[in-house]
Amino acid sequence: MEGLKRKLSESILDKFSMDFLRNQVLKNAYGNDDTVIARLDPRALLVWYLFFAIAPWFSDNLIFLAACFFLVAATTLLARVAGLVLFLFGIGVFAQTGYLFLVSLFFGGNAQTILPLLVLTLKVAAVSLASITVFSGLDPDRLSNGLMWFGCPERLSFSISYAYRMLPMLMEEFQNVLLSYRLRGRAPDTETFAGKIKNLIYQVKVIIHAFYPLMLNTAKRSRTTVEALELKGYRYAAVNKEVKRMKLASLHMTYDDFLFLAVSVFWIAAAVLLNTLV
Repeated sequence: MEGLKRKLSESILDKFSMDFLRNQVLKNAYGNDDTVIARLDPRALLVWYLFFAIAPWFSDNLIFLAACFFLVAATTLLARVAGLVLFLFGIGVFAQTGYLFLVSLFFGGNAQTILPLLVLTLKVAAVSLASITVFSGLDPDRLSNGLMWFGCPERLSFSISYAYRMLPMLMEEFQNVLLSYRLRGRAPDTETFAGKIKNLIYQVKVIIHAFYPLMLNTAKRSRTTVEALELKGYRYAAVNKEVKRMKLASLHMTYDDFLFLAVSVFWIAAAVLLNTLV
């Protein structure tokens, strides 16, 4: 029995390795090109996201918020979001609202506090899932083109796209720095409970110490990228209207885009009508 528990704990720890975290993040940012959401036009997705990121905050109606939540939950499933992102989403929602319910009970609250906290939870969950849906379904280039079409400054849209492209580089550099610290150090023995606590503290210290080398190494590599862009005439292309027209020529609305927006409008309109009838 003890051997089975040890093997189970080791398998769980192996799954939450640095490689696993990196693959999950990269999968969510780059690995969803074949989904229904990824095939939509970025302009349609940004307009859809703008509504579901703002409208829930201005309503306390439970039916409307529940309708928004179920719709964005369905789009999240269609976007095939990575499991790690959904796991962090669940922890984040509980951290935002779940502890408030526990604190309210501790200070004399009752079941009547559930309804306002449920409204707050639906707001946070709907906005969070809408963000997850859009940014997992848009690759850096499509996101940048969509923002540029709406008049976003070229440098801002490029900065957002470049931040996406920095993810693999940043995670690779972080892993290299961690490995260098582990080669030069000695982790505590994890056979006993005290050893596991010491090992956890040791890992946290290594991560903290790896922060500054990570930033310095990433800055060096970023400078090389910026110099390469300058040599290719990025500053000139950023203000040239012909280059912008050629870059945005790939954007076109299709039947799927209008169907996606129409279904969303119909769903929200049905929720508003149901609330009026009730």
